[in-house]
Amino acid sequence: MSDPGVLSFTHQGWEQVLAKVKRALVYLDAACAESLHWGCGSTRLLEAVGGPACHLREFEPTAVGGGAEQPKAVFVLSCLLKGRTVETLRDIICRSHFQYCVVVTAVNHAVHLTANHVPAAAAAELEGQQPVFEQLEEKLCEWMGNMNYTAEVLHVPLLLAPAAPHLALTPAFASLFPLLPRDVHLLNSARPDKRRLGSLGEVDATALPPELLLQIRCLVSGLSSLCEHLGVREECFAVGSLSRIIAADLANYAPAKNRRKTAAGRASVVFVDRTLDLTGAVGHHGDNLVEKMLSVLPQLPGHTNDVMVNMVELTALHTEEENWNAVAPGCLAQSSDMAGKALWEALLNTKHKEAVMEVRRHLVEAASRENLPIKMSMGRVTPGQLTTYIQLFKNNLKALVNHCGLLQLGLATVQTLKHPHTAKWDNFLAFERLLLQSVGESTMSVVLSQLLPMIKPSHQRTKDDYCPEELLILLIYIYSVSGEFTADKNLGEAEENVKKTLAQVFCEESELSPLLQKITGCDSSINLTFHKSKIAMDELFTSLRDVAGARNLMKQFKSVYVPGNHTHQASYKPLLKQVVEEIFHPEKPDPVDIEHMSSGLTDLLKTGFSMFMKHRCFPFRASTQLMNKIHPGLVVRTANVR
Repeated sequence: MSDPGVLSFTHQGWEQVLAKVKRALVYLDAACAESLHWGCGSTRLLEAVGGPACHLREFEPTAVGGGAEQPKAVFVLSCLLKGRTVETLRDIICRSHFQYCVVVTAVNHAVHLTANHVPAAAAAELEGQQPVFEQLEEKLCEWMGNMNYTAEVLHVPLLLAPAAPHLALTPAFASLFPLLPRDVHLLNSARPDKRRLGSLGEVDATALPPELLLQIRCLVSGLSSLCEHLGVREECFAVGSLSRIIAADLANYAPAKNRRKTAAGRASVVFVDRTLDLTGAVGHHGDNLVEKMLSVLPQLPGHTNDVMVNMVELTALHTEEENWNAVAPGCLAQSSDMAGKALWEALLNTKHKEAVMEVRRHLVEAASRENLPIKMSMGRVTPGQLTTYIQLFKNNLKALVNHCGLLQLGLATVQTLKHPHTAKWDNFLAFERLLLQSVGESTMSVVLSQLLPMIKPSHQRTKDDYCPEELLILLIYIYSVSGEFTADKNLGEAEENVKKTLAQVFCEESELSPLLQKITGCDSSINLTFHKSKIAMDELFTSLRDVAGARNLMKQFKSVYVPGNHTHQASYKPLLKQVVEEIFHPEKPDPVDIEHMSSGLTDLLKTGFSMFMKHRCFPFRASTQLMNKIHPGLVVRTANVR
């Protein structure tokens, strides 16, 4: 690609991998598989492997090894080559017949030195050398059983899964989540009394456990590689406590200092703690079709931000539920289908009504190009109408192949529009609007009392009632949008009533969902007693209180709630929107909540927020509501800045 961006960054990384995979067994971990999925697609990898048969395997301890006819293996990993990862490598290689092994890691050698406790001064002297990788190469040969066999270990920055030209996800860091106030107590348990932390505002890198610090450094390593590809000298800003630590680490990342000296462009990188605003992540306020697809369709296994699309309708199979697993599912990512990719990007950037019309337009044009007997119909687009267009392709193999990506997105649209949870969307939206009015006019105890009648056991629920997972979503919405609140005398009683009712509902579930299993610590409802369930609820409400207090340390961004008046209803204003407005407002003074992280004495002499004014920015157009629906890991949005 001519212009550097997240797509070309990802493609460049995968081209380095593809150059190594000819006639090899390829093992990928989940995060790298997701990067491939969004970046260039598995088809591109299959083509690069070539040969009569191709074997792609998940990197896991039980993975099948290679036989005598499979002498070459390539391992593509998103993590440090340390601990359990190295043990899994050893186990797979020792039960195989490999003579040539390539290990690709998304984490650079400098971070491996840090992970192996090499002091910074000693690491600086090793510039240009890679002793950790070289030692592992020797181990690979030893495990293959012959020191004359070939082993390579190399770093390729496979950080991103590009969902669109200016929107990328970081699946390897999906579990990296900001700290909550309760985490301060855990951090203090490992510190002497005289050095105990008073709040999240006092947490710095020295207070974090080594595992979390390493995870942050791995992220920083990948972001530095991205900045190098973009050719920019980054200025780092942060909103929130964990973001401040990550931004400071990137600003002071030693391998990046020489890069910044020669960079032709500039960029501002703003990190924002997700916990400062969970309202958008759980709300139903968005008018975006992709938001609904991500919310209601089943998750694609092993992925954090894609869903399964039932493709049975395009086969000769009957469309009963038991046939769901008979056909490989479709998905939203269409990295190798240009027409599908164009439609996907249109869906990201348009409102629901326009998006559905765009799907119809693409289907009609595709059917016309294939000379299929399409009957045009104007007016409102219905799921039935879209299904009729899609089924025109059913018995035409050439047309199916030519428009496979488009048909997957068409079926995703139909299945979303017909999904029972989509019908419940309006119920959620109505109740959330009622909550917004109540938050401004009532105490938290009154708001919780409004929720209490909606908590019903399974034998009393109808299709319009809320299941336990949906009730938890509403609770997160309530506490996040309310923010810091005054504890009135009735709050304790109201919370206790909700806890007990929810605990009892959990106990009466015939089957515990994966989420409820995680919350309660029980894999079966048979083992879940009321006492265990109540303990889980106590823990949950402690976390909810922390979510409500997440913005306590903010001075400017203290609220995402806009009170109503006699002309406007109360509303929710996303934190990301507030941050962007502040950045691009030409007349406002430096905001205190957007901290500029210094990378040296020169930066200390600069004003913080005015740094933004020196950089050209082209903001991403996708809706804030859709951004909130994306899995709460790190999201990278780039602007082509020079």
